[in-house]
Amino acid sequence: MAALLLVILILLPVAVLAEPVHDSSALKAQSARTEPLTISEVLARIELTHPLLRAAGVERMQARAKILKALGAWEPTLKNITEAARFQTFNFLSTVDENTGGFNDTKLEVGHPWGFRVGGGIRNGIGDQYTQHVHAKIPDVLLFYPQQQMIFAGSGKLLRGLMVNDEYAEFQKAELAGPQAEIAVAQKRQDLYLAGAVQYWDWQVAVKQGEMVKRVLAVAEERLVQIQGMAKGGKVAPLDVIEASQEVQGRREAAIYAQRKIEYEQYKLSLYLWENGEPVTPRPEWAPEFQGETPLPTGEQIAANKVAAKEDRPEVRDLYIEAKKNNIDLKLAKNYLLPQFDFKGGRMDAAADWLMGVGYGFETKFAMPLFQREGRGKVMYAEADQQQLAFKQLYTEQQVSIDVDNWLSAQVRARDRVKAATEALRLAKTLEEGERTRFNMGASTVLFVNLRERNVVESAYKLYRAQADYAVSRGGMLYATGALAKPWPESELAKYGNPLTAAGAYGFKQQGRD
Repeated sequence: MAALLLVILILLPVAVLAEPVHDSSALKAQSARTEPLTISEVLARIELTHPLLRAAGVERMQARAKILKALGAWEPTLKNITEAARFQTFNFLSTVDENTGGFNDTKLEVGHPWGFRVGGGIRNGIGDQYTQHVHAKIPDVLLFYPQQQMIFAGSGKLLRGLMVNDEYAEFQKAELAGPQAEIAVAQKRQDLYLAGAVQYWDWQVAVKQGEMVKRVLAVAEERLVQIQGMAKGGKVAPLDVIEASQEVQGRREAAIYAQRKIEYEQYKLSLYLWENGEPVTPRPEWAPEFQGETPLPTGEQIAANKVAAKEDRPEVRDLYIEAKKNNIDLKLAKNYLLPQFDFKGGRMDAAADWLMGVGYGFETKFAMPLFQREGRGKVMYAEADQQQLAFKQLYTEQQVSIDVDNWLSAQVRARDRVKAATEALRLAKTLEEGERTRFNMGASTVLFVNLRERNVVESAYKLYRAQADYAVSRGGMLYATGALAKPWPESELAKYGNPLTAAGAYGFKQQGRD
């Protein structure tokens, strides 16, 4: 009894593992689905729900944040300042003259990207400076009473920093962060589209291979029953029964491995199919048939594809943005070669000066480095970056052009493989049928029948793999031209979700935000 229980415990996990494994999310999400899963649906679901595409969209918000941060350099600022001072003046007669005075300023300061800054407001005087004992009184620009006056001030950069300065350069770069964020989203989209398509076809190959392995397993099991009956009648040797039994076990092991392969590929594909915040595991019965051959692109289309690749590929577009940033840095670096000549003036802000009657102050500052090492260094660095970008742009443009040729070659060779594999499978099936007929007539052995059937399975797998590679090559051509960097058509997106809330549109500025 104990031995029987031990055998049951050992065999039970094996029986459980042999069953197909499905993720519970798939059973809950689309349990009643009957239509096949198309490549269009896979790409649409990536555009609608993929978390990594949504994460790339966050860069759009970061780009707007950079602009807001850069605009802070010229933020209109309201200031309120109160200053007061007390002075004791000793004369020759040892008398003491004490004065207490100050002011309260309320003013608004505004900057301009060209390097100017202005401010104005109201000053309310406080203390003894406005009494009859104090003669240092500035009566101009009065407002409603003698203790209240208008104040104004300004500053500017007249050479270095005029129209070109660090703050303005930072703002110009921040304005390029928006287009660069769109390029980052396009880059992530095309990578996910291509990876999802490759995984989709790998899953389909695994499903087709699993179906083929199950069919040949069923044939082997039927043949085993047939040979066992023939062995009982003395028509075949007992060794043939062992041969057929071994073949059944081998194909059963292959079927288990094929089932594991299906589950492995479907779980990987589920990471591209999201619904209600969780991945949806596709079922084997959702796998469609392979598509047929499509016409190859003509020479004119290939030339047009290369032009489109140099314009639409995110890798090339990103280098254009980097080149614009470099031009800003170079312009700023050349501005550092100019002498520094700054100006500022306005009402005095010190209580002591105000008590003494000094109402206005003006200041100019001139400075010129003798060797201009900092400026020349900045220019040299920016020009070096410019040369690097030129080389990168040359390489990237040639790379995307080669990608078009490479995927065209993949498409042509995969098409040829499909034709050769189709013919090989046809011949293998013919040999299989002929060998089976010979076996039924007693002119062959079970070993040769098994070999013919294995050859059919191998030829079928090669055909499935060639068909999958052909489909991938067609998608690779879209990748090479930059077509996969663009959102999937809304007509397809609307079938599976709301295009307005798609993951690819995440981070766009919406009404009422920012």
